Amino acid sequence: MYKSLLAVAAAVSMTAASAHAQVPLSAYADANGYIDVQKLTCAQLAGTFQEDADLLVAWYSGWYNGLAKKHLAKPDRAKRLEHEIIVHCKANPGIRVIDAIAVVFKDERMRLGIKMAQ
Repeated sequence: MYKSLLAVAAAVSMTAASAHAQVPLSAYADANGYIDVQKLTCAQLAGTFQEDADLLVAWYSGWYNGLAKKHLAKPDRAKRLEHEIIVHCKANPGIRVIDAIAVVFKDERMRLGIKMAQ
């Protein structure tokens, strides 16, 4: 009986570990090696290695700053917002990363009292 319980416990722990296995960012690339960053989900971001998640969030930050014609970086704020995006993604794995960024940026603008033009 004890051996059966031990075997079941081992099988469950291996299943749980594999359910949270990290995958390389390249797993989300197309045949040409490109990742469609507008379709990437939070589950995919949360499921990749930390350095890949950092790379992606830095890329998104540059993308948004480029769209806004911003040329300054504030590293401490960027790190805090990166953390908030990843936390939001872990809580909402079914949404796209760009939607999580929109939520976090909207919260940041509200916190700072910044109003967006309609």
